[in-house]
Amino acid sequence: MTEGVAQDQTGAGTGAVVVEQRGAAVWLRINRPDALNSLNPDVVGGLEQGLDRAESDAAVRCVVLTGTGRAFCAGADLKFVRQAGDGAGEAQNRFLERVGVLLGRIETFPKPVIAAVNGLALAGGLETVLCCDIVVAASGARLGDAHANYGLLPGGGASIRLPRKIGVNRAKQLIFTGDFLPATDPTWAGLINSVVPDGELEQAVNALTDTLASRSPLAMRRAKQLVNDGLEQPMETGLRLELLASALHQHSEDMTEGLRAFQEKRSPQFSGR
Repeated sequence: MTEGVAQDQTGAGTGAVVVEQRGAAVWLRINRPDALNSLNPDVVGGLEQGLDRAESDAAVRCVVLTGTGRAFCAGADLKFVRQAGDGAGEAQNRFLERVGVLLGRIETFPKPVIAAVNGLALAGGLETVLCCDIVVAASGARLGDAHANYGLLPGGGASIRLPRKIGVNRAKQLIFTGDFLPATDPTWAGLINSVVPDGELEQAVNALTDTLASRSPLAMRRAKQLVNDGLEQPMETGLRLELLASALHQHSEDMTEGLRAFQEKRSPQFSGR
């Protein structure tokens, strides 16, 4: 992988998603600023292709999701949803199912996924953030479920994931009211890892991706799976799974390299094996 930034565009040839390679990180930038980066098939396709690229390249250690302009993502494109809902609404349902598959892939992606929330993250935008591993937000960003504002229900997992991140009562309030709150509001304490000044978001995320690039990709992948699986298990089961994973990991090249580097007082060079 070459150093610096390599850029191309993907998304049915429309530039709906811009893919930037920055060192060991792939940035996926939703690029529909006039529509507040709302989700439509081009955006979903662009994100799918960007994730394909990041997953297939062993030199890529993490993925960053962000948006162009004043929004991260304002949810589904309601013009498209309204058109897709004509007739039996089968196209609308297929689109929602496709979005759900995409978000599930982000949540279980084998490499860390960072949300760089540059602005509005509403409805499906919030649901996308909920699936990311680490969330860094600009101080001017605002987040909310927002479906209630148009008589809609969450369709991308907010009713399931939001209570687990911020608590049941706070999640219900946001889902019932449709309110959206600044990133600095304490409501988001369980979701947002850090809030930085508006002009420093990319700098902060670049520093984070540099740190992740120096870590064992194998250990990060296994740790992510342990955390995700542990949320669904009783404590005793989760602890047993952790011990089993730890025993397996002892045979990895990365663990051997980490211990050798410690002994030799140098930085480890992880291979991901």
